[in-house]
Amino acid sequence: MSLNSTPFAERVHIGFFGKRNAGKSSVVNAVAGQELAVVSEVSGTTTDPVQKAMELLPVGPVVIIDTPGIDDEGALGELRVRKTRQILNKTDVAVLVVDQAAGFTSVEQELAGLFQEKGIPYLVAVNKADLQGTKEALEQTEGMWMENGQQWIQVSAKTGFQIQELKERIAGLAVQEGPSRRIIGDLLHPGDFVVLVTPIDNAAPKGRLILPQQQTIRDILDSDAVAVTVKENELKGVLQQLGKKPAMVVTDSQVFAKVSADTPKDLPLTSFSILFARYKGNLQAAVHGAAAIELLEDGDKVLISEGCTHHRQCDDIGSVKLPRWLKEYTNKQIQVSLSSGMEFPEDLSGYKLVVHCGGCMLNEREMKYRVKCAMDQGVPMTNYGTAIAYMKGILRRSVELFPEALREL
Repeated sequence: MSLNSTPFAERVHIGFFGKRNAGKSSVVNAVAGQELAVVSEVSGTTTDPVQKAMELLPVGPVVIIDTPGIDDEGALGELRVRKTRQILNKTDVAVLVVDQAAGFTSVEQELAGLFQEKGIPYLVAVNKADLQGTKEALEQTEGMWMENGQQWIQVSAKTGFQIQELKERIAGLAVQEGPSRRIIGDLLHPGDFVVLVTPIDNAAPKGRLILPQQQTIRDILDSDAVAVTVKENELKGVLQQLGKKPAMVVTDSQVFAKVSADTPKDLPLTSFSILFARYKGNLQAAVHGAAAIELLEDGDKVLISEGCTHHRQCDDIGSVKLPRWLKEYTNKQIQVSLSSGMEFPEDLSGYKLVVHCGGCMLNEREMKYRVKCAMDQGVPMTNYGTAIAYMKGILRRSVELFPEALREL
């Protein structure tokens, strides 16, 4: 995916689920109009989730996900089923592929129950319409879904029968699932200045800005406002030279303390991480969870989790800076564990606190799942920006723009 493409987290995630040999991969290829997944007559050919970012008309930018059969068996099969269930946590729209000849079984019923439990809009694609099948199986499938008022459609991946109609049905569900929030644009008026503080250190990617900074700049421009980007050592001078009071200052959380000291008290201040917590719908939980830092004791375990995987630098924020700051602030011998990418632990009961990144690489549904997972197990969860602001004594100032977050203080 090129640097100018829509980021994964901003795309509607469409997952295809079902039993082995129901024709999921064939349906995926037919919908995508290209060979995204390996197709074989051998049951269980898809062994790992396959993801592809693409433009799918009439939906727009999407991520298509082909999953292993949910009825896979054996030790490896259990791992594949586990990965398939993980995909559910970030699926915006689900397509349940049913083999017309086999009809509706307890496996499909279980999947439908999972979709409903997680609030995922879904439809049923009854595949292999080109085959004769059994009249009883088709009638059973049709009757089951009509009885539950569920969308279903008969298709053939082999002949293309009603594939276009399937895409239009998916589009109808996807319209409601795209990002509904703004990162910063709803806080701005045309012509406003926003000063963005972006440190350029060893951890900064060569020749470009990190994704949250890119997306924030784009949202500012979409609001007909002006983005002024500076390094932390240049902030004070730039504020004096602007000739116009900015609407706000947004900083990388790693330099929160310095930027706060250099920013006049009457000028709103926040961080990219806090903006993204709001954008992903978990700012209130993050602000509430930050207070748990005060309760940490010797031997307590803290999970620091990132939504992406990257090469860690010598002074990496997640693996080096945050653990150091937490230990210095609490003066306790805490134990820190790290997770990244899709490997977010299902069992959080051993942790006293979870500190998560801003989640720029995770879609809203995945981020909300992680927050709910922590809440359901009674484990406080905060994020990088709120945790750092709390430890620097500037959390209230950092969320003054957001009344819903202030109520958590």
